[in-house]
This record gives sequence, C-alpha cells and structure tokens, in this order.
Amino acid sequence: MILLGIVLFVIGLIAPVPLLQTIGIILIVVGLILMLLGRAGRGVGGRRHYW
Repeated sequence: MILLGIVLFVIGLIAPVPLLQTIGIILIVVGLILMLLGRAGRGVGGRRHYW
C-alpha cells in the first residue's frame, strides 16, 4: 500500500493530475499507520502483522 501510494504520488507530480497526488498521500498515510500498529503488536483486521 505504501509503494502504491508513492508510485501514484510520483505520477501525480510528473503529470499534472492533483487527484493522483491526493490518493497517493492518503495511501501512504494509511499504509504507515497500519505498519506502525502492526509493529507495535496490535492486531489490525484480525492480523497480528501488516506487510
């Protein structure tokens, strides 16, 4: 999810499409939150870890 967010953000920077930048930033933030919760040992969505 983080990699997809980075890719969309970069594509949004290269091509002037602000929607891709917004979606990319949202995916990066959500991915980082899920990663931090998973690393803290807290189960997210029934899983103890998140890749």
